[in-house]
Amino acid sequence: MPISAERIQNDITAIARFTQTPGAGATRPTFSPAWRQARDYVAQQLEAIGCKVRIDAAGNLHARPAAISWDAPAWISGSHLDTVPHGGDYDGVVGVVAPLEVLRAAREDLKIAIPLELVVWAEQEGTTFGLGMIGSRLFVGELSVEQLLGLSNAHGQNYLEAGAAHGVDPHKLSEDRLRPHTVIGVVEVHVEQGPGLWNNDIRAACVAGIAGRRQYRCEIKGLANHAGCTSMQDRLDALAGAAEGIVALEKLACSLGHDTVITVGRVHVRPNAINVIADKVDFTIEFCSPQTAILARGDQAIRSALEQIARRRRLELVLDVTESQAPVELDPRICAKMRRGAEARHIEPITDATSGGLHDAAILAAHVPAAMLLVPSRDGISHSPDEFSRIDDIAAAAAILLETVRDRRL
Repeated sequence: MPISAERIQNDITAIARFTQTPGAGATRPTFSPAWRQARDYVAQQLEAIGCKVRIDAAGNLHARPAAISWDAPAWISGSHLDTVPHGGDYDGVVGVVAPLEVLRAAREDLKIAIPLELVVWAEQEGTTFGLGMIGSRLFVGELSVEQLLGLSNAHGQNYLEAGAAHGVDPHKLSEDRLRPHTVIGVVEVHVEQGPGLWNNDIRAACVAGIAGRRQYRCEIKGLANHAGCTSMQDRLDALAGAAEGIVALEKLACSLGHDTVITVGRVHVRPNAINVIADKVDFTIEFCSPQTAILARGDQAIRSALEQIARRRRLELVLDVTESQAPVELDPRICAKMRRGAEARHIEPITDATSGGLHDAAILAAHVPAAMLLVPSRDGISHSPDEFSRIDDIAAAAAILLETVRDRRL
């Protein structure tokens, strides 16, 4: 087998060194020095095996074997190198090093020019600029320059300002986009980020669909007052209202079905003092489901629950949708080809799955055939320094990917 688990492990270990928080997980905000070092490492590895590399106007890295023209039909496989704060070494990275190893094996071991384009997508997580999958959204033309001007990082730089030194060019965005005739299909390899495969000792899963997602910003306003001198009956406590709302959202998610999740991941309290009743709380809500009907029904239920709490507690409520992504069905032809590839490599068992996380493949799926291949995550842990996937499983996924993309047949 030309796929080398040792080479894949070396890539993962090398990329893990590029972090703002050594010893405390992977922290690589998009366009940060750590992120750029990781992207440069991948580019260097690709150039070392004779690939041509370019950075598009959105800040995405593209690479093809030198013998494969940019105008020729090719498969796309890739993922992201940006992370959540104190994240893991596998999320996104696995989807980059798998096609890197496929290109390496094809060149060095099989001596063939495989029709594969590796892409490193910029700002997938959304934790740097407040919107996920910016690189792939720009590549398919879903975002405008005006929208990018409104997306800022923690330093107050918008996407265009922060990305200028990394290839982002607003003047070329319209011409540097997806050309569907040059793409046979998309295969994104990713860690599962759930316990199903690991707990059932399944080597891999073909993703048939990706859950939809809605994200919200919620603001609850009350009245700041003295904590010791204001009776419980006289309080307009924004934090107590927010806490009741968060608990209600947890119960709501459980009532909507086992494949529905609601998460409050960020909370800001004002004035955040031990002896002052909070007058304002901002928090985020992420609501995911693979069913469009559940997303619609849940949206109304979220609004109703928070409005009732605010009304009863005499608080002000502002609830805005910051992102809405419908569930995505992926291409069954690619899934079938991946299963045949697994069979050819005697990799079993594999299964079908729905991904609860939103990925760049979901953005591309509206424009070209796309699918995903998942590898097990130990105990289902992700977005954490404890994230781990077995190297043999990652190598197996790379072998399936190689069998899938080694020719131009869909």
